Amino acid sequence: MVAKRVPLFQIAATLLLASAVAAAALNGTATMSKPGCPDKCGDVDVPYPFGIGTNCSMQGYDITCGGTADHPRAFISTGNIEIVRISLVDHELTVRIYMAKWCYDRAFHANTSVDLPYLFSATRNKFTVVGCATLAYIGGQNDDTHSYASGCISICHEESSVSEGPNCDGLGCCQTSIPTEFNVFNTYFDFNFDKTNVRSFSPCSYAFLADQDWFQFDKSKLSEDFGKNNNDQSPAVMDWAIRSPSSCPDAQAQPETYACRGGNTTCLNSTNGDGYRCMCSDGFTGNPYLVDGCQDIDECQLPQLYPCYGVCTNTPGGYNCTCPPGTLGNASEYNCTEIPSKFPAPARLVVGFSALFVAVALMLILATHMTVRAGCSAIIVALGALISCVTIAIQKSKHKREREMFFRKNGGFKLYEEILSKRVDTIQVFTEEELQRATDNFDDKRIIGCGGYGLVYRGILDDHRIVAIKKSKKVDERQKDEFINEIIVLSQVNHRHIVRLLGCCLELDVPMLVYEYISNGSLFDVLHHDRSASRLSLQARLTIAEQTAEALAYLHSGTSRSITHGDVKSHNILLGTDLSAKVSDFGASHLVPVDEDEFIMFVQGTLGYLDPECMQTHRLTDRSDVYSFGVVLLELITGKKAIYTDAAGEKRSLATSFLAKVKEQRLKDILDDKMVEEGGEQLLGEVAAIAKECLSVKGEERPSMKEVVEGLHSLRRLRLLPREEYDRGEIEMVQVEETTRETETGSSAYHALHMNTGR
Repeated sequence: MVAKRVPLFQIAATLLLASAVAAAALNGTATMSKPGCPDKCGDVDVPYPFGIGTNCSMQGYDITCGGTADHPRAFISTGNIEIVRISLVDHELTVRIYMAKWCYDRAFHANTSVDLPYLFSATRNKFTVVGCATLAYIGGQNDDTHSYASGCISICHEESSVSEGPNCDGLGCCQTSIPTEFNVFNTYFDFNFDKTNVRSFSPCSYAFLADQDWFQFDKSKLSEDFGKNNNDQSPAVMDWAIRSPSSCPDAQAQPETYACRGGNTTCLNSTNGDGYRCMCSDGFTGNPYLVDGCQDIDECQLPQLYPCYGVCTNTPGGYNCTCPPGTLGNASEYNCTEIPSKFPAPARLVVGFSALFVAVALMLILATHMTVRAGCSAIIVALGALISCVTIAIQKSKHKREREMFFRKNGGFKLYEEILSKRVDTIQVFTEEELQRATDNFDDKRIIGCGGYGLVYRGILDDHRIVAIKKSKKVDERQKDEFINEIIVLSQVNHRHIVRLLGCCLELDVPMLVYEYISNGSLFDVLHHDRSASRLSLQARLTIAEQTAEALAYLHSGTSRSITHGDVKSHNILLGTDLSAKVSDFGASHLVPVDEDEFIMFVQGTLGYLDPECMQTHRLTDRSDVYSFGVVLLELITGKKAIYTDAAGEKRSLATSFLAKVKEQRLKDILDDKMVEEGGEQLLGEVAAIAKECLSVKGEERPSMKEVVEGLHSLRRLRLLPREEYDRGEIEMVQVEETTRETETGSSAYHALHMNTGR
């Protein structure tokens, strides 16, 4: 089977069409029910192994179609949990579950049990608390055991202190993650918090598990109408799989019960809990859970997805593409050339000039019927038009070949194959003309940044979107691989604290990426310029640190393949209008299998942030990002650069100086005085303790980014409490409880912050 290719001149016009065709094919497989069984309930597609009615589903996957005749609704058969979406491709269900609600003098709890092959997604959902003076927990046991998985606190003492933006930062709203293998939970409020002073603007509090993309906070969510408008329910995403046997090898050893039917299927181990999932093999489409449900794709009938510029022949699971008779080359790359003629070049030249001479002679003969002046003018005009047409055609052909050559050299075909194989439809391919218009032909006045890989321009697209356009320098082939690597990494990332890639342009000798525009520049610029740094309170700095840590934790463990950023630094943390953090610049990133390290020939990064263990071993791991983040955390609490100049004018490493001050018990000497005054030595000391753990020489001794998030989350919530109560010790940390869950690799504990009042 030949590689799938497409030439540049078709990319911009057909990429959206190709994505639509792929989506249509996938949607088609998602509606494939068992023969003779209903395939829909209202607006919900019901593919096998799910089913409605007797003998229509696999055991444990039966669906009840209820509601009314005008508005049928799908429910999990063992309860009243409504299903709003079933995905055969992602192996996900979206369900509606009840919120926990506390309105001053009344409350009800949400107790949700889904004892089926479905687990709440730890990557798609967040536990969210809305309301002032509110502490709530989500746990897997009953109220007597106090075995909590996550806790969240939201504190605001007056309406003016409630956050205005969409982020849950602890002032009116709080969000936190849940563990994996989670399918039964209860939600509880801590009723020791007094809501009397906030009831006028926050009469109700809510605690719920929901798809993180569903909820965006604003002040209106504090009213009782928030719950009413949503029927006191929220959409949550659940992962499903065939839970028994527990893995693909075990399942394949039992062919009589193996769920992947037919010979054109692929088995994948579940990423959330035990079990396995079935997918159609490459080159096939359909429902892998039905007998012979995966059918061959006729690639020759889908030229937008599987281009061939010659003779296309469909094969099982692929296709062959050969050059037409009389040509040689690679037909999949629009690279077929004519077989050389038997006539030598001089002979062809003589024939060409002879033909031209005959054409001119004929024109002169015709001119004898005109006046001399008119005849000469006609000849000149005709020859001029002929020459112009030929010249324009030659230039267009040359420009077209150049654009195709650049597209190929810049990795365009590799990118296109990645887009197709990963079913990504979010990347737009821009033309050279579009980006020239957006940047006033790359005017120097539009430059907003300059990095190791090129320039960044502020642009305005034809649809009036403001974007950041990254134009790489003239690079060698290794750097072009890094450029394409950045596209591939970002195409798989979807997180609110990671800069979103909108598209790319590959038809120039200098490739370009188009990102969402982040208005407030980099954290480095804000921290290390006196006028800007004054805007960053300690609370804002802790928020930026936590948001950055969340983004890195998502890269390390929230995607199908672990992503190591490889160049974490304050320059690559951008700040939005509300000073929320956005991690950017993935040129040095690596996609690696989970729990494996990446050997790198050349250690990349920025002096002052580089992991010393990585420099020695050439092994890039997620703990390398943890070290670099530790340096960023030091920048936030010290106000110094990673490589700074001391009072004697000497260049110093911030990490080395910090560790030396800690050893000498002189931490205050290196901290930012303004931060110490604002937060106190104890709180800054706690932040410094997290930074110290991140900077451990041995990677195995550093915490994971998820553990860093939990630590910063607790400290930032503590910072939100009234300072006088914290100083008097009226609010104190009293307990960290654990829920231990046995897994294949051992046990893991989940920690939650419990806070009691002294009143």
